[in-house]
Amino acid sequence: MSLVAPRKTYLWVWLLWLCLFFGTWLWLVFGQNRWEMVKEHWPIALAMALGSYAAGSTPMGGGTIGFPILVLLFDQPAQLGRDFSFAVQSIGMTSASIFILARRQPLAWAMLKGAMLGSIIGTPLGIFFIAPYIPALWIKLLFAVVWGSFGLLHLRRIGEIASHEGMTDFDERWDFRVGFTVGLLSGALVASVTGVGIDMVLYTVLVLLCRADLKIAIPTSVLIMSFTSLVGIGTKTAFTGVQPGVFENWLAAAPVVALGAPLGAFMVDLIGRKPTLYFVAILCVGQLVWALHEERAALGSVGMVIALAAVGLFLLGFERLRAYGAVLVAERRARLARSEEK
Repeated sequence: MSLVAPRKTYLWVWLLWLCLFFGTWLWLVFGQNRWEMVKEHWPIALAMALGSYAAGSTPMGGGTIGFPILVLLFDQPAQLGRDFSFAVQSIGMTSASIFILARRQPLAWAMLKGAMLGSIIGTPLGIFFIAPYIPALWIKLLFAVVWGSFGLLHLRRIGEIASHEGMTDFDERWDFRVGFTVGLLSGALVASVTGVGIDMVLYTVLVLLCRADLKIAIPTSVLIMSFTSLVGIGTKTAFTGVQPGVFENWLAAAPVVALGAPLGAFMVDLIGRKPTLYFVAILCVGQLVWALHEERAALGSVGMVIALAAVGLFLLGFERLRAYGAVLVAERRARLARSEEK
């Protein structure tokens, strides 16, 4: 029998959040006579059942599913996919984050705090000064390339990534600075353009650079995407406005993701993260192939070569980050060994 006392949890906080959310949603739908609108957009709600599960159980936000569904399957503008990603994750990822915090799951707090500070600066800057100048085709391509290369990384390194235990303890100030850099750059260059991605970047740094356990890296990535989504949708609502159709799709999908994302965070502890990551990695690679096929005429042969070269560059960057992480871990262990000898 274990003598370690279980962590005290506060699931009542999450249940209170659900009551507040569903009370508001019911008022918006039935109090404002919008039920027909919800029924009209049921396909996105169905798609986000899978998207929200992936959001809670993997380092990829619900927009990872919502974006290609809206843009590639439903042939909607890429800008709508981006804004919808911010909007739907502001509910789904927030619900999963409250669930994670209520269960008191371990998090990489120093790096998360730095990433939050970087995101609150970088995401609005990207929304104002970068995203408006990126053509729709390149938004699709950026999404496809980043997530495709991420999927290929996991198909190649999943055994190693899933084997990490704990997290290499460097220095909290170092972790904070790294997190800030990740939040600033990925908020400005990726999340502001596609509506997702900062979670994947922070997760990649945690598992490749810090050799973090998936039980730490994935919940941490969920929290940073929740925070960035709130910053993104708040900024767009207050200053730039959102694309037409975002509210209607959000209203249909919101009740699904409010439950689906926390369910993913819970179920992955029962079935394991490795099978889920394999599944999502295949989806990421599949959407890359789909996007390149659908846009082959617009891209032309030169564009296709550029896209494939970009995938190769991302994979090379991942491998360099992994190698640098191995050096840092070895240096850390050597320092610890020397201090123990003294």
